[in-house]
Amino acid sequence: MGAYYYLVAQLPSLVYGQEPPMSSVHFLDLARTQLSAEDAALLSLLEPRTGAGPRAEGPSGSGFIDTWRVWERALRLNLARLRASRLKRDGAAPVDPPADPADAAAVAHGALAAAENPLEAEIFLDRARWNAIERFQGIPAFSRDAVYAYLLKLLILERRASFKAETGFAEYKSLYASILEHARPGAGEST
Repeated sequence: MGAYYYLVAQLPSLVYGQEPPMSSVHFLDLARTQLSAEDAALLSLLEPRTGAGPRAEGPSGSGFIDTWRVWERALRLNLARLRASRLKRDGAAPVDPPADPADAAAVAHGALAAAENPLEAEIFLDRARWNAIERFQGIPAFSRDAVYAYLLKLLILERRASFKAETGFAEYKSLYASILEHARPGAGEST
């Protein structure tokens, strides 16, 4: 587990809610040139999936990454369970969410409480993820965990920057109107 003083020292600060200072692609290119081969290989466990198939679920060799993956999985399973329950689809969630970490379940409940506004729910989830990353990262500022945390935070900032409230609301209204149109009695029937 190396110290990456030069890499971390040259990175711009990340502040939740601000525009990302660089793209995650640029960061990954930079990080891969300065991390050890072993530490660089673990970055792929944090990158967004692109349909490349399932990732190994066993220990990664990084306590930070393993803790993050357990927390994120618990959050997603709790969200799935709560959403299925809200839609009255008992048994629709594929796996029972784990009891630990308990704060992941609390975050899921909080997000669902904000679900009347999908954008606010997503912002709530991203803020909770940011806070979890900071807790899991720990104190050493120049460790590989700091590099991994930086990538996750950068991905959150990129995701947040992609939210366009007006575009999203217009798309929602269009989709809702389409659903209502197809739900009318006689809609979609051939004459």
